[in-house]
Amino acid sequence: MTKSTTPTYFIDSNAPSVIDFVEKILNGDGGSDRENAVALYYAVRDGFPYNPYRFTLEKPCYKASFIIEAGEGFCIQKAILLAAAARTAGIPAGLGFGNVINHLATEQLKQLMGTNLFVFHGYTALYIDKQWVKATPAFNRAMCDKFDTRPLEFDGRSDSVFHPYDNKGNKHMEYVHDYGMFDDFPYDLMVRELKKHYPSWFAA
Repeated sequence: MTKSTTPTYFIDSNAPSVIDFVEKILNGDGGSDRENAVALYYAVRDGFPYNPYRFTLEKPCYKASFIIEAGEGFCIQKAILLAAAARTAGIPAGLGFGNVINHLATEQLKQLMGTNLFVFHGYTALYIDKQWVKATPAFNRAMCDKFDTRPLEFDGRSDSVFHPYDNKGNKHMEYVHDYGMFDDFPYDLMVRELKKHYPSWFAA
């Protein structure tokens, strides 16, 4: 993955709404890349509630500017928004994806999906202080409090991708496959993987 700050179709960091969002969060303070990345992480994590039912195959719904307008999103959408915000702030950013087993998925969600395997769980890769670090802004604090699990914190220095246990010590998120990191959202790859792992969705 390149150290890109260039806008793309999905990571549309040049969109006016994305620029306005970043300016409001950073407020022209002129902080370091690490400080700015941390501020943007928490703004995306807690300012855009996690909603897995936002899932769609409509391409425009994965643009960062759309996600700002929606005001909420699921893991891929929120990772895209954080990547776009970082690029707007001049921080090289990309996207990463993995398959995870969610041991604490609700019965409603497991019945809808037919499994507790979440395919193509998204995170953001940020280039800070000459190294890539991973950050997962998906699960907002209010949601974590509701399900008695710990929200992921991010300090800009180390990876923040694992939810191994909830507050009671029960297993939570377990990564079982890593697709690697990308300069833009690999939409076609996502669709192929979804068809492979959730054939009943597409049969219906």
